[in-house]
Amino acid sequence: MAGCLLSNQTNVSNALYSSNVNNIVITNFELIPVRVAPNTLWLFLRLHTNAGLTGLGEASNALTKDAASVESLQVELTEFFTLITNRSPFDIEHFRQQGRSRALNGLLSASAYSAIEQAMWDLSGHALEVPSYQLFGGKVRDSLPVYANINRAANPRNAEGFVAVATRAYNDGFRAMKSAPFDNFPVNGTATEIAFHIDRGIEIAFAIREAVGGDVELMLDGHSFFSIEQAINIAERLEPVNLTWYEEPVAPSLVDATLSIKNNIRQPMAGGELFFGLEGFKEIIQRQAFDVIMPDIKHCGGIKEMIHIAAMAAEEGIMVAPHNPSGPVSTAASIQVSAGLPNFNFMELQYGQVPWRSNVLQPTEVFVEGMVKVPDSPGFGIELNEDVIKENSLPV
Repeated sequence: MAGCLLSNQTNVSNALYSSNVNNIVITNFELIPVRVAPNTLWLFLRLHTNAGLTGLGEASNALTKDAASVESLQVELTEFFTLITNRSPFDIEHFRQQGRSRALNGLLSASAYSAIEQAMWDLSGHALEVPSYQLFGGKVRDSLPVYANINRAANPRNAEGFVAVATRAYNDGFRAMKSAPFDNFPVNGTATEIAFHIDRGIEIAFAIREAVGGDVELMLDGHSFFSIEQAINIAERLEPVNLTWYEEPVAPSLVDATLSIKNNIRQPMAGGELFFGLEGFKEIIQRQAFDVIMPDIKHCGGIKEMIHIAAMAAEEGIMVAPHNPSGPVSTAASIQVSAGLPNFNFMELQYGQVPWRSNVLQPTEVFVEGMVKVPDSPGFGIELNEDVIKENSLPV
């Protein structure tokens, strides 16, 4: 009899829980801009529900840097939000299909669409009281290797500046790092100016290698500055640095040019950070233009789209390293999807840009010996620390 009573109580409890979950609807959203640097905003999205649950996403992008551009992003988010107003947070596929055509309008639209999709997954996890990764197949790893993107923390932007931040990252336990030592490259400069910037960038790469030693994996981002000939020449000169990958020396949309470089250098190549959806990645995957593709959860269409993109890449033997030079919400979302990808390579961390980054979230963002643990808490396992955001963010 006791067993039957317990079973009946459990069934009633489950029925009530199911009823409550089914009654949750999304009611409104807020965009939370956090000033990180003069040209950098972290743009957090928070969805609200009638049940008091919230879900987070991130829409940080290169176009949104001031008050006017924040207003433009707000307009995009408002348009997409009409598709989920008073709908269940589980209606993710409805949102994806209804919003996809608008998301193809450009980076701002893609980022707004992707942020809402992320936040719906976070919200769904909270509603069901499970980590979001459980909703798309579970995890196959408990922690992820992370590389420190040291580029924005380098100041001054010379060999000494890069070595200083690389040394800090090494002392913090990171054994993989990425830099972009050719930034401000004079694409239309004189031959003398171009030669100077190439020599300086190569000097920085060698200096980083010497400072951190041979056991650290080093990646180099070309930010699409070079011609085919320049890219090949630079790669040849960098061979002693032993790069883990050479990233986007030309625009990844120039697939023929990318393949010309790939077929004439020894380093693996990586790229694809701004492409949207399967259609954006299809050609570079099918033609194997890169050894590692880099979908960005903020631009590629969100979590489910990244899973589809990674599956296509896996069929061609291509690895996936999510592009993520962003805020901690994007990192948390990327962790959830990366935990289950069979062809996952590295997680990216924007290292050292501000000293208060780790405290933006509750619980705090923690990296140990260059690894990040996959949380088991509901949703993405995070909430915003409102006090830290208010204290450290600057007016837009």
